[in-house]
Amino acid sequence: MTPLFGRTLCAMITPFTRSGALDLDGARHLATHLVAQGCDGLVLSGTTGESPTTSDAEKSALIAAVREAVADRASIVAGIGTPDTRHTADLAKEAEKAGADGLLVVAPYYSRPPQDAIEAHFREIADATELPLMVYDIPFRTGSRIEPETILRLSEHPRIAAVKDCSNDFLAAQKVLSRTDLAYYAGCDEHNLALYAVGGAGYVSTVANVVPNHLRAVLDAFDAGDTAQAARLQQQATPLIEAIMAAGLPGTVTAKALLNSLSLPAGPVRAPSGPPTTERPRGCAPSTRT
Repeated sequence: MTPLFGRTLCAMITPFTRSGALDLDGARHLATHLVAQGCDGLVLSGTTGESPTTSDAEKSALIAAVREAVADRASIVAGIGTPDTRHTADLAKEAEKAGADGLLVVAPYYSRPPQDAIEAHFREIADATELPLMVYDIPFRTGSRIEPETILRLSEHPRIAAVKDCSNDFLAAQKVLSRTDLAYYAGCDEHNLALYAVGGAGYVSTVANVVPNHLRAVLDAFDAGDTAQAARLQQQATPLIEAIMAAGLPGTVTAKALLNSLSLPAGPVRAPSGPPTTERPRGCAPSTRT
């Protein structure tokens, strides 16, 4: 069975004009291209979509534009995570009105609340709309892990349906997979095949902005029973995954640079991010996730 949001989800960049304004025509063009090249879902306004630098109105406008472009050919999952539970709930309602099929919700960052408060945050967001929710576990950025036991409890909520896993804890992912019906998506491209092979739903990929058809071919080969071909295709993608996701820069920066070079809509990144440089910034983590 195809998972709720699909298998091959792209964490889509948010195109901007040269002046840094939201480029809705570019977003329509890119979304149409990605779906034609094998993406059956698009995640908007996630980390790769530069959500901290876009306004609430821009987020809603982006959902509406992409919905118009792809119609029912792909699911749309809207990133709405903020450190403020009330604000996040308001964004959830606006995303539902704009045409999203689901919500991507990150753990509340900066304040680093305890696990019971994190659980309460997700439950309140899940109660705010009728949309299914994807829990986004990325402690590298939020400063807070969503512990496996917390995810197990959250899985009991009827609208908490999926996880985007950027925890780099493969054992924890398998533990939750074995005990719930949650759709588990790899959020780190090097785990796409590995997580899928143990029962994952697919991936939410930054690299899919650049090679959507190749990444889909990995899962297609696995589903066809050609696991050796799936492994070969995953290995072939490894240099690009490393170049985009482990170059010492946010994946958004490198993905946008590559899309611009391919004459696909991307544009600049918004400050405080900047264009790619040949020098790794001081204090940068060796690997930066989606």
